[in-house]
Amino acid sequence: MKNLLLFLLTIVLLSCNSESNQPDVVFNKYDETVALEEQQNHENPRMKFKLFQSKVLDMNEVFKPFNAALSTFSEEEYQSLKPLIIEQNIPTIQGYVKEGKLSYEKLTLFYLYRIRKFESDSTKSLNAIITLNPNVLEEAKQRDKDRKWGILSDVEIYGMPILLKDNINTEGMPTTAGALALLNNKNTEDAFIVKKLKENGALILGKANLSEWAYYFCSGCPLGYSAIGGQSLNPYGRAKFETGGSSASSGTAVAANYAVAAVGTETAGSITSPSSQNSVVGLKPTIGLLSRTGIVPISGTLDTPGPMTKSVTDSWIFLNAMLGKDNKDPKSFEMTDKDFGDMEDGFKGKRIGVLTYLLQDSIYNSNVNKIKEAGATIVEVNPPRVGLPGFLTLLNIDMKYDLPHYLKSDADKNVTVTSVKDVIDFNIKDSILRAPYGQQLFEGIVKDTTSKKQLDSIKVTLKENGRSYFNALKEENLDAILSINNYHSAYSAVAEYPNLTVPMGYKESGEPVSLTFVGLPKTEGKLLILGYAFEQLTKVRKLPENY
Repeated sequence: MKNLLLFLLTIVLLSCNSESNQPDVVFNKYDETVALEEQQNHENPRMKFKLFQSKVLDMNEVFKPFNAALSTFSEEEYQSLKPLIIEQNIPTIQGYVKEGKLSYEKLTLFYLYRIRKFESDSTKSLNAIITLNPNVLEEAKQRDKDRKWGILSDVEIYGMPILLKDNINTEGMPTTAGALALLNNKNTEDAFIVKKLKENGALILGKANLSEWAYYFCSGCPLGYSAIGGQSLNPYGRAKFETGGSSASSGTAVAANYAVAAVGTETAGSITSPSSQNSVVGLKPTIGLLSRTGIVPISGTLDTPGPMTKSVTDSWIFLNAMLGKDNKDPKSFEMTDKDFGDMEDGFKGKRIGVLTYLLQDSIYNSNVNKIKEAGATIVEVNPPRVGLPGFLTLLNIDMKYDLPHYLKSDADKNVTVTSVKDVIDFNIKDSILRAPYGQQLFEGIVKDTTSKKQLDSIKVTLKENGRSYFNALKEENLDAILSINNYHSAYSAVAEYPNLTVPMGYKESGEPVSLTFVGLPKTEGKLLILGYAFEQLTKVRKLPENY
């Protein structure tokens, strides 16, 4: 009997040991043939995907550093923490930490568990994540320790897990812009804004998928697709609604509560578009308010990073955590939170411009009436008919020179491409894997022979036309002009005007729609005040149904 018990005990121990040594494989490739066939019936040509899943990314490897910690984090604990985290703003989450109901470690574990839970489910995955910070749990534990000593504990971004668009340099993680040509871009210094986030105690959770090369690569291709990350999907309608681009998964991940917030980048609509499509708040600041150093560029003239959050309050907090004058960025200028005004001002006494032809949109019209009832003076605006001649030329020539500068100064020395032409040649060697939708825009960059002198003239015209389109801001003494989604992002881009987009409703199909506030340069504070007032007035944002 004694021998039998010893034998059974040995079997149990061997079994346990065998199980503990098993890799925690939860991400399995699935057959997407039928789904892709169905996708070819989509009425939007850009939604006729050639693939969903990444052909190069192994999420099992991405999650490997967290398997041990997640093995002791139960579904019950996840469910118990949901009310403290899901859809909560930063001050509320910080309040729960101070009360001892939550820790930064538990908050980080919650997001890791949630990402794995949905991204490993073939019916719910959003292909939102390219990589995770392997040290983030240790960093979260340190934040908990430091908080007890009062280190940065009064900074509201402190301890908050943040995702970065994967064109923003981050020490210890690759920065790929979604492109296989940058697969080895692993050893870089932190971008200036990442340094600021870390100085303020934020936790960099990982990198979000994006439209490859910030959607200045292929023509008419799907928004949110990259060779490394695969096809980003919208949580409000997977493969039904576009994600917006190029900060696609910065939007989808925030919408699905994969992190407290995310950083996007915009040249012309790349924050406002995905923010609108995913019912989150997106701020495209005045160019130069946030540094662009260490970010894979399209255009040094127009590029800017910006916060993407679930609330205007979080956008305010997040923006402040990235502020700072960067001597390496020629457009950088200094502002502090003291320049932003009082969030409680509201709509009373404000003069708000509305675009007359947009009043035909029932959701826009309804929200304009709510703003009027809240005390604002509504001024109808009919912008002049001005074009944007040479807009693509500006992007072409800027990228022709700005990308090589990044590759030389800010990229890993193991990256072998040095120019747009090098990237084209690299992709041609395996176009099915590296450029399944083509690389027409890159080819156009190489072919564009516009001189720098000609470009200077184009820039002047574009800026004049962009500002002319919004001339009512000054002529009518308006606090902001209201647009929809990213409808006028190109005009505000060349005018170098800031935009704030805030959820304002959903179409009958369930697709999100946002109200976009356009203001004069350096009026982020005013836009945030108006956006906050609108958010409190309407409170329409809702969690995606299956998330």
